[in-house]
Amino acid sequence: MKGRTIILDHIGEQEAAAYLVDGKLDDLLIDQPGSARPGAIYRAICDRPIKGQGGMMLRLPDGETGFLRHGKGLRPGQALLVQVTGYAEDGKAVPVTDRVLFKSRYAIITPGKPGLNISRQIIEEETRDTLLALAHDVFDARHGLILRSSCDGADEAEIADDILAMADLADAVLADATGSTPEALTEGDGPHTLAWRDWTASASVVTEPGGFETHGVLDQIGGLSDPMVALGEGTMFVEATRALIAVDVNTGNDTSPAAALKANLAACRALPRALRLRGLGGQIAVDFVSISKAHRKQVEQSLRAAFRSDPIETSLVGWTTMGLFELQRKRERPALPTKLIRDFS
Repeated sequence: MKGRTIILDHIGEQEAAAYLVDGKLDDLLIDQPGSARPGAIYRAICDRPIKGQGGMMLRLPDGETGFLRHGKGLRPGQALLVQVTGYAEDGKAVPVTDRVLFKSRYAIITPGKPGLNISRQIIEEETRDTLLALAHDVFDARHGLILRSSCDGADEAEIADDILAMADLADAVLADATGSTPEALTEGDGPHTLAWRDWTASASVVTEPGGFETHGVLDQIGGLSDPMVALGEGTMFVEATRALIAVDVNTGNDTSPAAALKANLAACRALPRALRLRGLGGQIAVDFVSISKAHRKQVEQSLRAAFRSDPIETSLVGWTTMGLFELQRKRERPALPTKLIRDFS
């Protein structure tokens, strides 16, 4: 199956979306029942400051606890509008931010940060001028507005409707920001909405029930039970521990310097997809095949290029004294459930 395909389906009762490139699973979203979705907006109540960290513990709806990293100037009992930034680890608070955004397919509304901006990925001046004029015609608010790259080539009426819908939602949520009890103001987007919002450019969409089985998605999910990732130029093992994600790169029988460099570069290209499909984040330590210091820069450049197009924020920390390469990846998705993988392996 050539080209890019989005499949919207369910796994049991859970909503799910898959993104295929030439038939190969490239991204996967599966809803996590009972967990606060990233993007959800809450009216939270400040509970207690965390001394030494500058953060604030928050009370969220349904007895959940949130953690705001920067809590300077806040006081216990104060109501605060926050947005979930990622899934909570077992036994830990839900990570949130007070920099709330309203994001749709074409627009991002930024309360408290006025101004009109257009994605830098839209480079044609005529297109940018057209979008700027459109935004000025329909958007008249105290908020800021960012027009996303998906606006390029899109229907102007759809863009205008999207802007207005997001502006109305922002106004409604901000009007409900005060109160004495925690409350969920938006639920956050599920896999199907996220797929329509972020994946649909230049892709066909399959919505028929059973699409995962018909297009081989379930088989590919089952294949994720194996920590080994074939590289063509070697192998890579991706294994999650409680403390970190360990990645080990191997060449096989060929131990020459050329084979080592090829395997490492192949691992750089494959690593974002391997982490993305497994829903892995946090601290990552990569044990590349031993190479000369002269080749380390080439490997690092390849890693940067590979993660540049990945949708999840990842910071390249650098080489350790022991020759490992460290990364920090945002925990934006839940890890793929082991039981789910085993069901299809």
